[in-house]
Amino acid sequence: MKTNFKIEGEYIELMALLKALGIASTGGHAKHLIDAEMVIRNGEIEVRRRAKIIVGDVIEIENNVIELI
Repeated sequence: MKTNFKIEGEYIELMALLKALGIASTGGHAKHLIDAEMVIRNGEIEVRRRAKIIVGDVIEIENNVIELI
């Protein structure tokens, strides 16, 4: 499933994005997904929990594709 996500400001931290999208129900769940290397950012595994996700980034996780606009 492909989704567009509009951010307010310059960036959103990866953990906050996963929670905002409902992919992670809690911060602990978001940490687990990231630590398990399940998050792909622009074609590469992203392991930084507080990575700054910016407009134009594409996040892939669990059959979801999210493009930041």
